[in-house]
Amino acid sequence: MNRLFTILFTLFIGVSALAQDNTATVLTVEDEMVSKADFESIFRKNNRDSVVTQASLDEYMELFINFKLKVRAAKEEGLDTSASFVRELQGYRKQLARPYLIDNELLDELIKEAHDRSSKEVRASHILIKCDANATPEDTLKAYNRIKDLRDRIVGGEDFTTVAKAKRGSEDPSVRDNGGDLGYFTSFQMVYPFENAAFKTPVGEVSNIIRTRYGYHILNVVDKRDARGEIKVAHIMIRHKDSKDPKARQETENKAKEIYQMILDGSDFSELAMRFSQDASTSKNGGELPWFGTGKMVEEFENASFALEKDGQISEPVESSYGWHIIKRLEYRGVPSFEEVEADLRKKVSRDSRSELTKQSFLNKLRTEYGTSVNEKQLKCIYKAAEDDSAFVNGNGIEVKKLKKLEKELFSVDGNVYTARNFYDYLNGATIRKRDLSGKQIVDEKLQTYLDKKLLDYEDSQLESKYNDFRLLMNEYHDGILLFELTDRLVWSKAVKDTVGLENYYEANKQNFMWKERANGVVYTCANEKIAKQLRKMLKKGKTDSEILQELNKASSLNLSVEAGIWERGKNEVLDTIDWKEGLSENTAHNGQIVVVMFNEVMAPTPKLLKEAKGMITAEYQNYLEQEWIKELRARYTYEVNKQVLHSIK
Repeated sequence: MNRLFTILFTLFIGVSALAQDNTATVLTVEDEMVSKADFESIFRKNNRDSVVTQASLDEYMELFINFKLKVRAAKEEGLDTSASFVRELQGYRKQLARPYLIDNELLDELIKEAHDRSSKEVRASHILIKCDANATPEDTLKAYNRIKDLRDRIVGGEDFTTVAKAKRGSEDPSVRDNGGDLGYFTSFQMVYPFENAAFKTPVGEVSNIIRTRYGYHILNVVDKRDARGEIKVAHIMIRHKDSKDPKARQETENKAKEIYQMILDGSDFSELAMRFSQDASTSKNGGELPWFGTGKMVEEFENASFALEKDGQISEPVESSYGWHIIKRLEYRGVPSFEEVEADLRKKVSRDSRSELTKQSFLNKLRTEYGTSVNEKQLKCIYKAAEDDSAFVNGNGIEVKKLKKLEKELFSVDGNVYTARNFYDYLNGATIRKRDLSGKQIVDEKLQTYLDKKLLDYEDSQLESKYNDFRLLMNEYHDGILLFELTDRLVWSKAVKDTVGLENYYEANKQNFMWKERANGVVYTCANEKIAKQLRKMLKKGKTDSEILQELNKASSLNLSVEAGIWERGKNEVLDTIDWKEGLSENTAHNGQIVVVMFNEVMAPTPKLLKEAKGMITAEYQNYLEQEWIKELRARYTYEVNKQVLHSIK
């Protein structure tokens, strides 16, 4: 008894150890081993909603063996070394690596921030002093001092709009019309630094000076309110003929009021829009506009639309700069929940200037992780060489003789050393635009770019070792591309191009591609029993179908329809209820009509011709080729499954 207990206990310990050991080999194909962890990850990815059973593991393993054998064959043919394969895989890798080369914690924060802000709307005015991103330090300082002077005047008590519209005020061209007023806006409607200032500045206050790609701004935050959401409306628009002529404006208003009265009297809104609306882009659709939210329409139109409280409600005529509108609310939706829009927000943030924040934050973390810092002594030598070389400042490289001694470390990334010589080579190959910058400023700018690139390149090279999910994903793409190439050659394209093989397969398997019983004839669908009776008399007299149609459809084109053709048993619910025999059938009632069929010929089941079912036959031939290929691969290569490890997954 004790001996039996010892044996069972030892066996239990062994099985438990296997279950815990994710590095245990579950499959060996020739000299390639697949770990339990890797197989389980792939299995669960493709069977997310399934219960894991021994049978499901065995079934999936058979498919996985086929997959690995095909990949093995592709590698032996050298497909993984072809230029096209390498290029395609590199393209996919570049896309797949992007989420790993940013600060994802910061990305999540920015996504949440964007959603929180989307529930609010800010109204602000602004003053812009233009300043190009590549402006010289002198021009940048001039622009900054100008915006600072304007801000000081406003903080000192001058009216924001007056300062904005002054001769030396805002350089935004629209200021003449709006005094700098931008109306209401929410997240993603302005560049991120501008949005930040708007949401962080209290109502009634002027923001600090902010820099965007357009230049320097200050904002006067006028109001903040809950977001309106989005609305879908239809409208009828009567355009102003001349908005400055009181008589013309009155005529436009009167016409809008007449149409509005027609709506009150019961006329259909869509029909009136098609008849009278002068918005050519929407009138043909009954005046329907796309969904819109704050800041997408002129203010008068937007306010009138959101003032409608329920679907179907119609506004009185509303005037805008375009003319008069009658607006009908079709649908409304409030601000969506975070879960509803998270994926969309993630895409928006990744495309927005916010993404630069996540990249820069990630680079800062890499500097800390890899202990990367610049050797200031070496950098000073580069500064001196750059300052002494006038040709460099004017867009050319630094002369080699100036850097002959600079072979020491400039910085390192995780032990990988980059010398001043490496940076020198980069500088001489870089494009240096002619600007009023000193040699030191150019070096600092280029060093930042060079160092960031080396950090990202190194981190990119480590992704497979640092992130197991990325390694598995790259393996999946690697094997998937190989599998596609070889399968296309040996199965898919071959089945299409190999006409002899397809014909031989068809001849050997034509009984698998059968027509069911078929009938050749004419189906007459009659409006009622009276028409069916008249039809029978005319057929008996030998009248042609066109003559019968012309006669019976004089009173109504709905009295009779005629359809000639060949029908297969089981494909037409009406014909399947009728006795198939040559000649004219009995009357059959269907959907309030009477069906009569003239069966010219009833054909017994017969094999389909190759041309009649080529698509289906080709697909089956492809399956046949694949199964034969798998048999050949299983005979060519050795493979072994460790069932104990496999079944420990469940």
